[in-house]
Amino acid sequence: MPRRRTTSSASSTAPSAPSAPSSSPTPRNRTPQPVRVRRRSFGDFVKAFFAFVALAGLVAGVPVALALTVGWPLPGGAPSLDWLQREITVETFLHILTVIVWLAWAQFTACVLVEVKAALSGAGVPGRVPGSGPSQLLARQLVAALLLVGATAASLTPGLSQLGQSLEGNQRPAVAAAQQTPGLFAQQQEQAAATAGALAEQAGQAEQAAARADGGGSAAHGDTKYYRIQPPEGRHHDSLWEVAERHLGDGRRYKEIFELNKDRVQPDGSRLSEASLIRPGWIMEMPGDARGGELVEMPDEAPNVSEQVQQQISDYARSGDHAQGGGHAGGGSGDARVSLPEQRPAPATPAPAPSAGQDHATPAAGQAGASFGLPEALLAAPLLAAGLLGALGRRRRQALWQSALGAVGGRRGMEPPTPTGDAQDVQDALLVGADPDGVRLLDRSLRGLAASLAAESRALPVVYAAWMSGDGDLHLQLAQPAGKPPAPWQLGQDQTFWMLTRADAERYEEAETAAPYPGLVSLGTMDDSRLLLNLEAVPGIVSLSGTEADRAAVFASVAAELATNGWSDRMTITLVGFGDDLTPLAPNRIRHLDGFEDLFETMSAETRQRRGALGAAGHDSVLTGRTGPAQHTRWAPHLVLLAAQPSDEEALRLAELAADAGRLGIGYLVGTGGTDLPGAAWEMEITGQGRLLAPLLGLELDAQLLPVAQQRAVVELFSDTDPEHGSDGSGNRPPFLVDVSEQGRPAVYARLVGTYEIIGLDAPDGDRSAQLHEALALLLLHREGVHPRVLSSALWPRGVTEDVRDALLDRLRTWLGTDPDGGARLRTDATGRLTLARSVVSDLDVLRSLYYEATQGRGAGSRQVRGRLLTDALVLVRGPLLADRPEGRYRWLTHEIIDAQLPLLVADTGLALCEFHLERDRAEKAIEALNAALRTAPADERLWHELLRATHATDDTDRLRALAADLIGRSGARGLPPRTEALLDELLPTWRDGAAAAG
Repeated sequence: MPRRRTTSSASSTAPSAPSAPSSSPTPRNRTPQPVRVRRRSFGDFVKAFFAFVALAGLVAGVPVALALTVGWPLPGGAPSLDWLQREITVETFLHILTVIVWLAWAQFTACVLVEVKAALSGAGVPGRVPGSGPSQLLARQLVAALLLVGATAASLTPGLSQLGQSLEGNQRPAVAAAQQTPGLFAQQQEQAAATAGALAEQAGQAEQAAARADGGGSAAHGDTKYYRIQPPEGRHHDSLWEVAERHLGDGRRYKEIFELNKDRVQPDGSRLSEASLIRPGWIMEMPGDARGGELVEMPDEAPNVSEQVQQQISDYARSGDHAQGGGHAGGGSGDARVSLPEQRPAPATPAPAPSAGQDHATPAAGQAGASFGLPEALLAAPLLAAGLLGALGRRRRQALWQSALGAVGGRRGMEPPTPTGDAQDVQDALLVGADPDGVRLLDRSLRGLAASLAAESRALPVVYAAWMSGDGDLHLQLAQPAGKPPAPWQLGQDQTFWMLTRADAERYEEAETAAPYPGLVSLGTMDDSRLLLNLEAVPGIVSLSGTEADRAAVFASVAAELATNGWSDRMTITLVGFGDDLTPLAPNRIRHLDGFEDLFETMSAETRQRRGALGAAGHDSVLTGRTGPAQHTRWAPHLVLLAAQPSDEEALRLAELAADAGRLGIGYLVGTGGTDLPGAAWEMEITGQGRLLAPLLGLELDAQLLPVAQQRAVVELFSDTDPEHGSDGSGNRPPFLVDVSEQGRPAVYARLVGTYEIIGLDAPDGDRSAQLHEALALLLLHREGVHPRVLSSALWPRGVTEDVRDALLDRLRTWLGTDPDGGARLRTDATGRLTLARSVVSDLDVLRSLYYEATQGRGAGSRQVRGRLLTDALVLVRGPLLADRPEGRYRWLTHEIIDAQLPLLVADTGLALCEFHLERDRAEKAIEALNAALRTAPADERLWHELLRATHATDDTDRLRALAADLIGRSGARGLPPRTEALLDELLPTWRDGAAAAG
């Protein structure tokens, strides 16, 4: 994975070695050019002297001082009971402290001996002294500083910058330790160190590829260079650091050599697995720009080496990537690149073209035909569109209930404002582009994986990315191999890929567990696969460069999806420097901060709190915390989006803060204007052509964007759901009113409330009937017009070709016929949307019109007219909407709010008719109206309250008591709502006695 970068003072002062010209002018994630390490200076000798003094004082000075000042602290004989009962004096206390100091000295001395032995022998990572922790870390740093001026110190140098790191982090291979930013990450724990190790591997592979490209012809297969690890001379053992320093000009380029040779079989049969563990006689393939007399170029005769060594090098050359046709996207088991998963082979024979009207599995994104002016950015973002559409539906339902219960603005459950202009286009684009099934499968698959791992007592692996392929399979890319996945998951192309087929995902049920990877967010597509990057798993900052407008489109897309996605339980999204108007998308998730200082203060406090909470709970990271008993309390992700480029000083402070972010569930995405961002772990660039580039990650995506125009339109859709909108009364008027008099009889009448029936048309052909009925129902529920692509995506959720859609519209137009004036009943308006003539009416249109006329039209001034209209309206209610719809059809209703509107409209009608009858003391008629409304709206608390009052008006106590018992039985374990209890206390004070007796 890509390396962590910084511009600390230590690195900035190092002179750069000459570098070869880059082959292309772009990427910001270009392979860093070699930087020549300065030779050992006087300061190194000073550090070594002080390290020697410190070691001498701690190893020899401490026991001498203890022996001279305190003496032997332990008692001369076996302690008796009287000894235990003696008073503790100052001398006794000092002796106890002396024993503790002796134990600490012994532990530290053991650590020093272990570290010295490992350093002198070149055996690689030293063993761990049990319980040593910081003692062994201190011993390691002092020994390394002392040996810095010697030949053996070369193998230790990559770890010298890690002073203050945890022991676990420093015990990982040098390839992980060398990639961490010097002096910044003092707080990083084991999880961050492991993640940084994977990042280092990614960077090594990318730099290796770039070095080969820069090396030109010298890197070709016919001119590859090799180095043979030399045997030790005296105390000196060869190391990759010194090989890189001699032949590449920079010891820090050792990772390029490591990545070229990792896991390849050596002449002795072993493999290179850790950068610090190399053996004499091993062969190392070198980058193309390597120089020096000790190198062997093949396939030359290589006169300076024996025939045996020539043969070993020849055999080794055949084991490399170039001998295998080059690397592939997935890499080997150690490849931690965010790479494209291997796709399953396509069928040998092409699928037959679908006939007209036939359902098939063509992806919705690939529907033929123009977009008819719909925003392409949302059409190409199915997960984002599904999240926005679901959140918009929930917000509209909430607004309906608020307006109904509070009568805000006099709306009382009527239609929300119909969007127009850009907002209407964006809503249509959401309906067409949304993939709710994909969101559902992703959510169930991830939760199912978490539940399976928890059942096996296994920890969640660190996931860098998820790929959703075109055929619906899900690929998780892990930071490092994590063993065999639980069934039905399978290993993918290598040990770092876990794969789940769509068929297996379909069999997953809802799992009662926390969302394991809530920080996943879509970035774009590559080769028909969609990438979701796990921002909270990145061990540091993710930077995004490009123009301000292009960055803003990426930031808005990321923020909108994080705020509304369907695979997260809870999260906090902090926006800094942009997005003040995005709050309506998710007021409970999104917050804004004014500037960097506010951000630093806030996130410093949260980082400390999370680190302490993890420690107190005994968790390594939020991944283990999410599977425990506290999974729903403290481990929700926090993702920070900083659009304005911070200064170098601010970036370094932010990088230090973000060092432990991956372990704590905090992610940072920071915008830059085009210059390198100090401390960035992953670097991306958005181009003016909508391409998202991240060479070190191996990515080149078609970016997912939310341009400013669509962003404003989306926000407008959410803002219009506010119940205060239309408080002038305009929001109370239905979008389509029909003539409810005898003269207003329609030519085509469809009954949607209850069983679906159509009056005025002949039954269509049996094979086409279900599809034509569904299309007509969609048009009847949207009198403002339906975009052709919305219609086709509703009938064919998985996609359809343009000719199939047009054939259906022709049949629908023919079936509906024409009016007496010759006008077609299926029309196209100026915007290209399909509309129905006013002569085509549904019972829902009539129900809305009757209620409106009764409460605000003719019935408002005439009591007799109001009663007749309300009675006629309630007669129309025959059950739920489209009660007998066939299974598998009308799935688009999940995007609608009609299932919430209809019960509210029926309840409002029943309440109005009840009020009408109670004004004349007709309690029985009021009860009859309320019971009719309850058959369609049984959960409306307002109907039950009026039914209690109407029953109380009959003066029949037994009947009221029976109604109370019925209410108690319906409430179940939740109990009665507080307002219902208060009303019963008023109308039937003894109801609690009956409830207790029934219980």
